[in-house]
This record gives sequence, structure tokens and C-alpha cells, in this order.
Amino acid sequence: MRLFAAVLAALLLSCSKPPEPKPMNQIPHDVHSYANPNAVKVTHVSLDLEVFFERQSLQGSAVLTIEHIDPKAKEIVLDSRALQIDMAEASDDGVKYREAHFETGKPDPILGTALHIPVGPQTKFIRIRYSTSPSATALQWLAPEQTEGKQHPFLYTQGEAINTRSWIPLQDSPGVRVTYDAKIKVPEGARAVMSAVNCPDKPNCVFKLEHAVPPYLIALAVGDLQFIPTGPRTGVWAEPSIAAKAAEEFADTEKMVAAAEKLYGPYRWGRYDVLVLPPSFPFGGMENPLLTFATPTILAGDKSLVSLVAHELAHSWSGNLVSNATWSDFWLNEGYTTYIERRILEELYGKERAMMEASLGYDDLMGEFKTLSSGDQALHPKLDGRDPDDGMNSVPYEKGALFLRTLEAAHGREKFDAFLKGYFDHFAFQSITTSEAMTYLQQNLGPVENLKAWLYQGGLPKGVQPPVAEAFTALQPVITNWLAGKEIDTSSWNTHQWLHFLQGLPEKLDAKRMARLDKEFHLTAGTNDEILAQWLLMAARNRYTPAEAKLEEFLTTVGRRKYVVPLYKALDKKQATAIYAKARPGYHSMTRQPVDAMLGVPSN
Repeated sequence: MRLFAAVLAALLLSCSKPPEPKPMNQIPHDVHSYANPNAVKVTHVSLDLEVFFERQSLQGSAVLTIEHIDPKAKEIVLDSRALQIDMAEASDDGVKYREAHFETGKPDPILGTALHIPVGPQTKFIRIRYSTSPSATALQWLAPEQTEGKQHPFLYTQGEAINTRSWIPLQDSPGVRVTYDAKIKVPEGARAVMSAVNCPDKPNCVFKLEHAVPPYLIALAVGDLQFIPTGPRTGVWAEPSIAAKAAEEFADTEKMVAAAEKLYGPYRWGRYDVLVLPPSFPFGGMENPLLTFATPTILAGDKSLVSLVAHELAHSWSGNLVSNATWSDFWLNEGYTTYIERRILEELYGKERAMMEASLGYDDLMGEFKTLSSGDQALHPKLDGRDPDDGMNSVPYEKGALFLRTLEAAHGREKFDAFLKGYFDHFAFQSITTSEAMTYLQQNLGPVENLKAWLYQGGLPKGVQPPVAEAFTALQPVITNWLAGKEIDTSSWNTHQWLHFLQGLPEKLDAKRMARLDKEFHLTAGTNDEILAQWLLMAARNRYTPAEAKLEEFLTTVGRRKYVVPLYKALDKKQATAIYAKARPGYHSMTRQPVDAMLGVPSN
């Protein structure tokens, strides 16, 4: 009887487990990496680094744990960019190291430099002693005056897409997942946080991430930081002067985690904290595991812009748990995440809020289509010989989300939710290609109409229904009335209604109408950065001189690419060049890159 009970218990336990993930075959070829992971693969990274603000450099070592895939392999090939490699060493046991000869390849402006290190059949560890360059594309070094508190310097990393190689020598491909640990020595008065287990009460704890992630998700920030919890598993890191404001803005984060778990299964990362960075951060947010990096431009004071937190949280399933294997598969991260983001918003704030977000996203996509080639309008673009950042536009986000909304409509929400939950279980902690994802989809949902058109062609397949928000439909006569010179009531509008109103006005407005907009709604004096950026874009397009001082102030303090690039594009080139000369030193390299190209400024 006892034996039967034990067997029964074991069977019940096995039935409660999620499906076993599929076995991984060869790692897909990545045109954006020199690495040879199908011969020798890095599985763990151990960092021991010191932060030197005065030199704008990290210095120390990285120990790489390696696995021999091909027993005949004679070398491991790593990615690097502008790193000073002082020594490479090899070890069979992680204790005794011997110096290893290394060679570097010819630098490439996009890929950086290949780093070749010989390995023997028993080699299990590679230790590289190195330092980073002040020009490292992943690192943003900020002087005290560029921070909120203006007392201490600040450093943060941005690894996506292929910038991690500029501060860690490793196999910098999303198909190569690694665990990591780190010791970071920082100057007095600063503390380090990472995309790993952080210790709010221990300034010098050792960081550790036990779940394997793509290298672009290894992240570090150093500065004057304070932690405020927002729930049992959630909290906010920020400079002390804005920490309380950020914690209040993100008070619903714990509810977001619970909503996502209800839809797609357990949150598997332990904690979910948000780090609010200085305004030079080039993106709205970055989904670094356990610690989302976020721009302060979303601190609107009314939670109207927290969809960004919902988006980065959603990456804990789509992007971090199941990742794109190459950068042409980027839509697997962002399309799935954008769809899930809006499902979280619907759970917390209602369907109309989610539909407003979706409608604004659709409008962005239609505008983006006008600027892109047919090939770049595809979900799976060809990026050979190009910077993977070229594929980081609204297409993978919004066209990807539309694809999933179309599938939901075809199969019903209940069945589609079950499919997504199974998808995350099946591919958990793996990096996959579009082909693998679509094979699984068709095996579990059935044939997909227009699949090739979605994946490989420009525009949208025929018959795709755009999202419709009733609140926006109601605004159409309001826009007409305002253009006719009538007064309108905006007292109950939220951020999304304001954006739809401003974007619904003619692109060309005369000085009289621009002045009327400003006088009636105090737009130049606005404090909501999303609305302000839209207004300043209109001001730049229409040469509205009363907003020029505010426009220059905005561009010299905010580095978010979503705002900055369109503003420079809309300005007169002479004016743009003059402002950029002042603003450029405060921008991250990922913001400088497109503006440099636009204005013909030599990159450095």
C-alpha cells in the first residue's frame, strides 16, 4: 500500500509539471556575431570589475565557463568591440590557469572585433583580463550635473542589440544563453545594481543570475541610488530626489505581475524591480531580467504612461523567458510583448485603455510604413551586412501585435491564451527562430492564413482590422469643431486622448492656429513628456518660434530616441546642427548614431 501511494504521488507530481522543453539543436547562424558556439559554447560568465569614473572605464576580468560541442575544436571565438585585452588564460579546473595566446581580427564598424583563443579538449574555463574604452557603445558615463541629484556621477549599460561585446568579451549572440555572476567595485558614495539578484540592504553584494539569458540582458548601473518597495516582489530603484515619485507612479507594479501570471503562468524570475535612469537613457525601457531600466520621461504623475512598465514586465515571458535567436527574429520578442502588454493593461485598467494604446500604436505603424522599404516592413527582415538596430522600429512591435490579435480573433481568446501559456512552457529559457515559433504555432493552432505575407512581405495582409477605440472615435467631431474655431472641453481627457487630438490635426498649421493651441492648452509649458514631445514636433514642423527655447531645452536634457530623432528630422538643418552640438555629449551612442547619420556628423 505504501509503495502504491508513493507511486501515485509521483505520478500526480509529474502530471502537475509543465511540459518539458524541446531539445535544442544547433544554435542558428547569427550574421551579427563572430562566435562559434556550435564548436565551443560559453555557458556562464563571471565578472570581477572595478568602475573608474575619471577614466570612463571598467577594468578587471571575465571568466567564461565553456562547453565543447565539437570535440575537435581548437579555439573559441568571442565578440569584442574596442576592448583593451591585456591577457587571456585557460584552465581545466578553474583553479590553475595558464596563459593562452590570443589573436584579434580586423575591426568591423558594425560587428567589432573577433577574439580568437586556443582551447584544448580539457579546457573548461577562459579568463580574460581587460578594460573598456571610453567610447564603449554599451556604456553611458554621466557627470554629476547630468544626473537628477547633480552630486554624484552615474553609469549605465545598454546591451541590446550587440553592444554587450563593448564591455564584456563573450559570444554576443541572442542564441547563446548564459548565466552570470559579478563582483563590482564602485567608488565611495555609489552603489551598483544589476539584472540579477540585488541586495537592497547590502551595498557590495555579489550579483548572481541563475537563469540563462542572452548576453544583451546582462546589465549594470552605478550611481547614487535608493530603493523603495512597491510590493512583496516589486520595488523601485532611483536617485533619492525622485525615488518617492517613481514609487508612487509604479504603485500598480505588483498588480501587473499578478495579472500577467493569471494569463500566462508563473513569473519565474523571483523579483521584478524598476530602475529609473537619468533622462539620457535612449529607450523608454529595457527589459533586463529582475530589473527593468526605465526612462524618467514616463513619470507623468497620473500613471498614464505606465504601459511601458507593463511592456517591460511582459518581456519576462516573451523576450527573456523565450528569446529571439537572431535579430531578424526580433518580432518574437516585441510583437508578443506588445500584445501581452495590452492584455495586462486591459486586466488592470479596462478594455478601452488597451484599445487606445493599440490604436495609437497602429497609427505609428502606418506612419513608419511610409519611411521604410518593403523588405523592412516585413516581420522577418533581412539584416545581413546591416546594423541590427536598423530593425528596431515599430514594425516588430505593432505589426507583430496585430498578427497575434488576428490569431486571437480567429481562434477565440480562451484557446489563444492556452496556446500562449503552452508556448512559454515549451520554449522556456530558450532562444528560438521564427521558423521554430511558427512550426509550433501551426502544430497547436492549425494553419495560419497569409502567414508568408505577415512574415516576409511589406504592409499588412488584406482584411486586417485596425484596433478601434471608442474614445478616439468620439474625438473626431471635436477635432472638426476646434479647427472651425469653436471651444472644446478637454477637462476629462487622458494622455492618450490628447495625443490622438494633436496627431489628428493637420500636419501643417499656420502661426495663428499654433498660437491658439498653445494659449488654450498651455502646451509649451506642459510637463507630460509624451504630450510635450508631440507638441514640440508640431512646433518644429511649423516653425513655431515661441516654442524654440523649450524645444532646445528638451533636446539638451532628454535622450530618448523615440522623441529625439523625429525632432531633429523636423527641424531646419542649421538649427538642428546648432542644438545637436550642445546636446550630443549627453546622448547615449544609440541616440547619437541615427542623428549623426541624419546631420552628417562624424561618429566617434
